[in-house]
Amino acid sequence: MRPPRNFYVRTFQREAGMLSRVADNLYWMSRYLERAEHTARLLDVELQLWLDQSPEVGAGRWRFLVDALQVRGMQGRLDPLHLAETLVFSRENISSIVSCVSAARENLRHVREQCSSEMWEQLNKLYLQVIERRPEKGWILNSHEFFRSVQEGAHLFQGITDGTMSHGEGWQFIQLGRYVERTDTLAALMDTHFKRTAHPTDQPVDSAEHLGWVGLLRGCAAFEAYCKAQTAEIRPLRVAEFLILNPELPHSVRFSVDRMNAALHIIGDLTERREKIPSRIAGRLRAKLSFSQIEEIMEAGVAAYLEAVRSECAEIHSAIRQIYFDYSVEAELAS
Repeated sequence: MRPPRNFYVRTFQREAGMLSRVADNLYWMSRYLERAEHTARLLDVELQLWLDQSPEVGAGRWRFLVDALQVRGMQGRLDPLHLAETLVFSRENISSIVSCVSAARENLRHVREQCSSEMWEQLNKLYLQVIERRPEKGWILNSHEFFRSVQEGAHLFQGITDGTMSHGEGWQFIQLGRYVERTDTLAALMDTHFKRTAHPTDQPVDSAEHLGWVGLLRGCAAFEAYCKAQTAEIRPLRVAEFLILNPELPHSVRFSVDRMNAALHIIGDLTERREKIPSRIAGRLRAKLSFSQIEEIMEAGVAAYLEAVRSECAEIHSAIRQIYFDYSVEAELAS
């Protein structure tokens, strides 16, 4: 005798609820950790540049950091120490390093059975390192070591994850979270930078602008790679091409979108939702980046191009949430 339909609905609800909960936690764990690493790197770069800049230029760089990290509620004259403490220690700021690492750990704690012991131990170790740090007087003078430990802790977690976790659906959601976040944060950083500079050309930058461009490359973990691929001479057009369209640079927009697209296709195959909206939007964005020419981007406006990338990234995130985390059981049964 065939079970009634409500039996299938209840069974699907239990299984789908568990799978969506796991996917949601792994996805957000990865996004929060990527955000913490990005914030630590930008703060480290800005504090080092601060030492080589005049007070006037330095004040502009702190405002740049606020915009690049999309910090809300920071109006008027900025106090660098207060801003740094807000970005590192504030629990009220959901994007601070402490908040992000804490949220990443909490998300992983909910799905510990899906991860390896080594993953949990590493993230817990990073969490303890972060919360034990206090905004004591003079802490900012010795902050380089702290910011490096956050970046290295995140990198170590990624390596441990790749080496100890089965590369199945859960691992793919971790990759997806990392590259959705990276695409958005990189595009926001570059968008902020290009809005504050003159129209880019293929001429070398002058000495007054040099540190700002070095800061952008270091903020994208790309300074040494750029110097090896191009030269130590910084040309805005070549920097934009390198950071936006390079398919091999881990912190380029195109690389991040390629990895996002790959993860979505594999998840689509594993969940039999290949033709759903997230894969289609990501595929469209990947094609756009693959066939774009930097001269065309510059002529139309690089800031507008990056804003469009961010808009499509937000669409992808919304579609991921709708299709994989908050979907309707009845709709899935009917499809």
